[in-house]
Amino acid sequence: MLHIMRHSVFKGLKVIDFRLSNKVLQNELDEAVLNLHVQELDNRNTTFDPEELFTLNLQVSRVTRNSQGGKASVLYSENSVTMTRRDLKLGKWLKVNVTTMVEEFCRLPRESLAIVARVQDSSDRIGLVVPHPSSESNHALMPYIEVSLKDNTHKRTRRTVVMDCTESTKEVRCCRYPLVVNFEEFGWDWIIAPKFYNANYCSGECPYSFLQKYPHTHLIHLSSPQGSVGPCCAPRRMTSISMLYFDHNSNIIYGTIPGMVVESCGCS
Repeated sequence: MLHIMRHSVFKGLKVIDFRLSNKVLQNELDEAVLNLHVQELDNRNTTFDPEELFTLNLQVSRVTRNSQGGKASVLYSENSVTMTRRDLKLGKWLKVNVTTMVEEFCRLPRESLAIVARVQDSSDRIGLVVPHPSSESNHALMPYIEVSLKDNTHKRTRRTVVMDCTESTKEVRCCRYPLVVNFEEFGWDWIIAPKFYNANYCSGECPYSFLQKYPHTHLIHLSSPQGSVGPCCAPRRMTSISMLYFDHNSNIIYGTIPGMVVESCGCS
């Protein structure tokens, strides 16, 4: 995740500056996605058809220095998005893949990555607003970039096989299953990003074939002392995720939350 640092103006358009962390610069990039919130700021009390469709033209450019030292913009993404009038009134998040842009910046990094986003409807009607950093802005709607890095760590060969299953897999033994957690379904609107993530979970039985690995647990279970239980299928390794969220004082916090993703399951 990248932070918005400041904004400036280039050819009448506001420039958003992102500061990339050393972790991003020093690792191989997997994907980078720019998130933009678009909304029509027309507060007149006029009636409108909420299902009326609009086509938005979205351009994302990078501001760089040309050979003469002046500023120049390079277009990296241009596409069209169709949405309803209701979406425009309420506001909607748009996602733009900027992986190539960020990769090129990382090869020759500067102080910050400068981006210009231009959003217009098919009639070039004004009023479509992408929020930019300022003291008056709603910081929950600020543009941000989600970054995922490739895992190039050379891992040792595991002595046991990690089992991955799906809901359709006919497997009764302890296994890792996919699970997507959607924070919006919980009503957790204080989380800015990500809105959802792959959490995974463990489920299944731990039969006597695990006796060699957990002999004490099985023997205690067979002895049946009060309060004892057999081997339980549970996470063996968990990793963290990065999150952007509001604290109790409505400050925007960027942090790494440990123990959020199940990487492997086992009996213990």
